[in-house]
Amino acid sequence: MRPDLRFLLAHPAHLIALGFGSGLAPKAPGTAGTLLGLPLFWAITAIAPDLPNQLILIAAGFLLGIWACARTGRALGVADHGGMVWDEIVAFALVLLFTPAGWMWMLAAFGLFRLFDIVKPWPIRFFDTRLKNGFGVMFDDLLAAGYAIACLQLAAHFL
Repeated sequence: MRPDLRFLLAHPAHLIALGFGSGLAPKAPGTAGTLLGLPLFWAITAIAPDLPNQLILIAAGFLLGIWACARTGRALGVADHGGMVWDEIVAFALVLLFTPAGWMWMLAAFGLFRLFDIVKPWPIRFFDTRLKNGFGVMFDDLLAAGYAIACLQLAAHFL
C-alpha cells in the first residue's frame, strides 16, 4: 500500500510516522524526512537550552516514534515502510545536537547521516534486518546518528 493524504490524516500515529507528510514524497522520502530534523532541532533547543533536557526531548521523540511507526507499519502491512520517516527526523535532530555551529557543519552532518542511513555499515544492517517493529524502525537510525556524530566529532577535533 502506498500511503496518501487520506491515510496520513486517518490517525495521529500516521501523521507522526510519515513525518507530517514528508514521507509522502514520491522520491527520496527519507531525505525529505531528514530535512525536518532541522526544525525539530531548533524547537528542542528553544524549549530546552541545556543538553540533558534536550536529550530527554529526543528520547521522548524516540519513544513516540516506536509507537507511531509500529502502528503505521501494521496499518500499511510493511513493518518498515519507506514513507515512515519519523526515525530520520528524530535521529537527525540528535546529530545536530552534537554538530559544531555553522551551516557547513550542518551540511556535513546531513550528508554523513544520510550516508550511514543508506549504506548501513555494521551493526546497523544487522539490526535493520532483525528488528522489524517500531523499535527496530527507530533503532537503526539511532545507530546511523551515532556514526555521524562520531565522524563529526573526529573532524571537529582535527580541524
